Amino acid sequence: MFRPETTSAPHGLPLLQEPQSGRKLAEWLFFGLLLALGTLLVADYGVSWDETNNHLNGLVNLKYLASLLPVGEGLRQHPTFASTPDIRDFFDAHHGPLFEMAAVVVNYLFTDHDSRSYFLVRHLMVFGVFVAGVWALYQLARRWLGSWRWGLLAAALLVASPRFFAEAFYNGKDIVFMACFTLAMHTLARLLARPTPGRALVHGLAIALAAGIRVQGLQLLLFTALGLALTAVAGQYRLQPAARPAYARIGALVVVAALGGLVSIWPYLWVHSLPKLLDVSAHAMHYPWKFTNLYWGQFYKSAGVPWHYVPVWLLITTPVGYSVAAAMGLGAVCWRWGQALARRVWPAGSEPALDALVATWLLGPIGVVILMRASIYDGWRHLYFVYPALVLLAARGVHVVWRRSGQRGRGRQLALAGLAVFGLATAHTVWRMVRMHPFQNLYFSFLSAPAAERLFERDYWGLSYRRGLEWLLANQPTGPIRINATVPNYYPLYNNSLMLPATQRHRIQYVPLAEADYFMGAYRWHPQAYPDTLGTEIYTLRVEGIRTLSIFRRPRAGAARR
Repeated sequence: MFRPETTSAPHGLPLLQEPQSGRKLAEWLFFGLLLALGTLLVADYGVSWDETNNHLNGLVNLKYLASLLPVGEGLRQHPTFASTPDIRDFFDAHHGPLFEMAAVVVNYLFTDHDSRSYFLVRHLMVFGVFVAGVWALYQLARRWLGSWRWGLLAAALLVASPRFFAEAFYNGKDIVFMACFTLAMHTLARLLARPTPGRALVHGLAIALAAGIRVQGLQLLLFTALGLALTAVAGQYRLQPAARPAYARIGALVVVAALGGLVSIWPYLWVHSLPKLLDVSAHAMHYPWKFTNLYWGQFYKSAGVPWHYVPVWLLITTPVGYSVAAAMGLGAVCWRWGQALARRVWPAGSEPALDALVATWLLGPIGVVILMRASIYDGWRHLYFVYPALVLLAARGVHVVWRRSGQRGRGRQLALAGLAVFGLATAHTVWRMVRMHPFQNLYFSFLSAPAAERLFERDYWGLSYRRGLEWLLANQPTGPIRINATVPNYYPLYNNSLMLPATQRHRIQYVPLAEADYFMGAYRWHPQAYPDTLGTEIYTLRVEGIRTLSIFRRPRAGAARR
């Protein structure tokens, strides 16, 4: 009923005929070095604003599980669980808990239960999931572009994306969801190449995995329906209508596996019901975030940002070369489909379906957010899961130029020049990543430092507070360090102190401004300079010229009274 898997690349060569010499060695070197790099760098990053609450989400769900299992009264009365909210009362219980539950269990089993140990292991786990997402992107690109070499290019572009590389150590929501979403798209590509019940089951479970991180992962069911529909009517299947019901059965199996898998891994749905997913999805689309966004020099509520908020943030935080190459790749996809429609010949094989899926993957969610006026804040991080599609299109654009450089004619020299510029620009991006370490999350692709400071949010993750705390500890080696801890500065201060060794952590004291020796402030909602009344600025952290954190020495109370 279904054809064997003989995937074709955009240039018409079957993927299975690709020379495989060196592929395994290249894969082992690339992913082995990536894992080694992450292990070396994991201790350099601070604790982001959300991580303590994310950890609490894991505890809330595990507490509910403990209430159902015969684990003994001792565990249920453990001090950690005793102070943990009930799942019915926890405000963020609707957030997918799968990764956070795993992080709590792994740390309970394998660490000394100190906060520094916990966050080091947690960050390493986030990076491990990111690497899995890079691997899934590699497999997608290898299948779509017809060569493992082009697959490695796509994987390398994702790694060499400054903000994504930094957040791959601490963003357990958006980066983990991006990786799981990419993995599900990989299983979908395998399913379209050879639709079998086994592959449908694997793909459905991959969808459940993604939705267990963010409920928006259920939109993968729409991608699955689109892919199956395009594949069912393509090529030879136009003449075999009897084969199409088999695709419907495959789609039904995916839905059952996805929903069944999701319910099995999400305790929140046990407390409530499966229809609660609709409420969770609506809540996620219009999340009642109470703070504001600094965008183009003005402050906006999360539900009131202009329609161009996401496209602008995407462009200013993505390397320019990647954006240009992605535009070319999208143009190539549109050209291929335009030719097919003009000739009224529906393309055969699963690759035309992948064309449509990749383009929809990038543009569809962005369009939905704009049309639905969804709540968006902290840049465009809630849509990070579309970035692998941009990277795939960028690799496709480079592939188009590469093919043109091998042909005779005037365009050959222009194509060679374009490849050289892209290579140099990518190398420059990597060099900037090295210089900015560990603050690649402050990367702006083409904005000057004064423009970035004036127009957009800077360190909205609060990671720079760790650098400030370490500077104070080094410059005041003994005695307590009294820091002003007014809201909202208290949260990133406290979170980053958890990454300090216990002996240093206990020296930090949070006090009212009148009693403080120091004031530490970042510039998340503060594009202007801090007032002189706070004291004397004794330390300034700048990242590529962008003022990111300031420490002020407060006038002593006695001196102030005199």
